Amino acid sequence: MQSIPKISIITVVFNGESLIERTIKSVLEQTYTNIEYIIVDGLSTDRTLTIVEQYSSKIAKIISENDKGIYDAMNKGLKIATGDYVLFLNAGDELYANSTLTKVFENFSNADVYYGNAAITNENGEQLADRRLTPPLQLTWKSLKYGMCVSHQSFIAKRALCDFYNLDYQISSDIDWVINVLKRSHKITNTQIYISKFLEGGASKQNQTKALIERFKIMVKHYGFFQTVSSHLYIMLRYPIHKLTHKSMT
Repeated sequence: MQSIPKISIITVVFNGESLIERTIKSVLEQTYTNIEYIIVDGLSTDRTLTIVEQYSSKIAKIISENDKGIYDAMNKGLKIATGDYVLFLNAGDELYANSTLTKVFENFSNADVYYGNAAITNENGEQLADRRLTPPLQLTWKSLKYGMCVSHQSFIAKRALCDFYNLDYQISSDIDWVINVLKRSHKITNTQIYISKFLEGGASKQNQTKALIERFKIMVKHYGFFQTVSSHLYIMLRYPIHKLTHKSMT
């Protein structure tokens, strides 16, 4: 009988005392049993570490030290991860349900990537809506040329396929990382379930101009300049259509 794969879940946090506990609980309350949980704290000055320490007996590794930003912290977690698969859930993010990982791996097919949908929540943990971009029926690295169609929090990848995040990108390195993983993947499985809930907002929303510049550079690197310009024109036309369509449905 094939043993169930180990999944390393990595949570990065800095001064997240109001958010970290919901993330921890969503991991520790999973019905799936083979989880390695890693928390990387950026030397928080609030009560974050106090809350984390309350669950230390169930957390495989806790790191608390200065870092060079979110992706440096994620790289620290990735460096020590020993699981067959990796999933990133940062402070405020949650697995969608207690049975989520059990459902992902219940018919284990040794896929390189498992992916699914994601829902958006507010700071109170209340579910607001689905992401504007939903994952395609069959995801490939080319799927992302029209936008981040799969949520980083709903993307479970084989550890062996994961390079470190490129620190040249301060806001959008996760897009580059996902594309790189997909380029190396041969078997990509759509779980057809919600895998995560993530907090509305985030660094890319707060620094939209910088995020757009970084994303453009990443897209040019992977898809070429002309394809990237064409894709962005399509995205510019798609967004107002989406807004009008959803407004008419309310």
